[in-house]
Amino acid sequence: MALDVDPARCERIHQNLQRLGLQAQVRAADAAEPSAWWDGRPFDAILLDAPCTASGIVRRHPDVRWLRRESDVAQLAEQQKRLLTALWPLLRPGGRLVYCTCSVFRAEGDAQVAAFLAHNSTALLRPGPGHLMPSNAATGGGLPDNRSSDHDGFFYAVLQKSALDAPARPDA
Repeated sequence: MALDVDPARCERIHQNLQRLGLQAQVRAADAAEPSAWWDGRPFDAILLDAPCTASGIVRRHPDVRWLRRESDVAQLAEQQKRLLTALWPLLRPGGRLVYCTCSVFRAEGDAQVAAFLAHNSTALLRPGPGHLMPSNAATGGGLPDNRSSDHDGFFYAVLQKSALDAPARPDA
C-alpha cells in the first residue's frame, strides 16, 4: 500500500509502479488519520517518507532556501511527530518502521527520533547512519558503502517494534 495526501503525487506513484512493472494499492489519504484508510491488519513494515524542509536537496534545488522560513522547521517537526505517532500502532510486534526525511536539520532527524523513543517503550532503534550530509566526489565526503559520487543530504532511522507485546503462539 502506498499513501500520499496529494492525489497528483498518487498519480506519479502509479506511473512509477507501472514503469517498474510493480503493483501496489495506492490511496490519496492522510497517513495521520488511519481510521479513514486502514483495514485493521498490522503491517510488517512501514516506510514513512515524512514531509520536511528539504534542506538536504539545496544543492540541486537552490530555491528551497527561499521557499522555506525558519518557522517551517517546527511546523514540519510537529507534522512528522503526528505521523510517527499515528503509524506506530499499525505496525505488528517485531515489525519495522523506516522514518526518513531529505533534511539535514536535527529537529527533523535525530531529535525527532530521540523524542519518539523517549515516549515509546516498544520502539527499538536499529543501527544506521542517521544523518547523511550532502557530498560529492570532488569534496571526498562519500559514504563507505556507496560508490564515490554526488548525493543529497538525508536522514533515516529504522525503528523496530518490540516483540514483547506479541500474543503467545499456540505452538510455542
